[in-house]
Amino acid sequence: MGATGLVGSVMTQVLEERNFPLKEFIPVASNKSIGREILFRGKGHRVVSITTALAMRPDIALFSAGSTVSIEWAPKFAEIGTVVIDNSSAWRMDKSKKLVVPEINAGVIKKNDKIISNPNCSTIQMVVALSQLHKKYKIKRIVVSTYQSVTGTGIRAVEQLMNERKGIKGEMVYHYPIDLNVIPQIDVFMDNGYTKEEMKMVNETKKILGDDKIKVTATAVRVPIVGGHSESINVEFKKDFKIEDVRKIMSNTKGVVVVDDIKNLKYPMPIDSKGKDDMFVGRLRKDETQTRTLNMWVVSDNLRKGAATNAVQIAECVLKVSGASSKK
Repeated sequence: MGATGLVGSVMTQVLEERNFPLKEFIPVASNKSIGREILFRGKGHRVVSITTALAMRPDIALFSAGSTVSIEWAPKFAEIGTVVIDNSSAWRMDKSKKLVVPEINAGVIKKNDKIISNPNCSTIQMVVALSQLHKKYKIKRIVVSTYQSVTGTGIRAVEQLMNERKGIKGEMVYHYPIDLNVIPQIDVFMDNGYTKEEMKMVNETKKILGDDKIKVTATAVRVPIVGGHSESINVEFKKDFKIEDVRKIMSNTKGVVVVDDIKNLKYPMPIDSKGKDDMFVGRLRKDETQTRTLNMWVVSDNLRKGAATNAVQIAECVLKVSGASSKK
């Protein structure tokens, strides 16, 4: 669902890369894209409507078409037995739905789960980086600032950036210019003064790590980058730690690559994460202003592990739980 969008196209790519076991591939998009051909495993597949897809009764549906579509259509697919893996925010905080990052909580997926939520991209990279440290030292509080790529908004945002860079007047997706600028607003503002994106990180982190006592405060910023979100994370633990132990734990954390060699100016940058599924972690150092507190810098390709790859990994978990290969 949303096969022609940025995330949807990467989902198709990841399904192919990971050799996901399926017998039929059904690309779905909005009415204006019906009939368009999507290449998958060397063969062209025509985009169909959502109603056509529903009638085909797929085993698994990867949704990446926004909350409005998910709210209306995910239950309809679930009713016919389809397992929906939803990339929108529609169901993430629904207590009856699982919010999954497979490296952390794949075990929560059960056979009767029909709608499973894929977390927010910024939340995914943060919790993957922190998950093993949380097990060892127990997180007390997180202060995070994000520096998020325009790809998180979609193709029209990329076009706005490129138009501005070329001096071409075009559609303005953001309220302000993004080239040579940063915008301290991602999504709409809430009554508490935080944006919806910031509150996603607050609430989703607690649900994924299974600890409502963790305090999280976030500032989410859009930057003129195409591909790759970065995060500055200050995390206070309940137990004290040594930096060398932190490096060792993170180096052994699945999905994490430590790039932290300041003598040789080696640290993670968005340009290095493009097209990769790992979280890149660096600038590891103790906060000198208070005890048991760590500073780190985390970078990830938001279209891959932050969205498409995590969704496909959830689908792989669904197959393991069901004990069968997907047909569609």
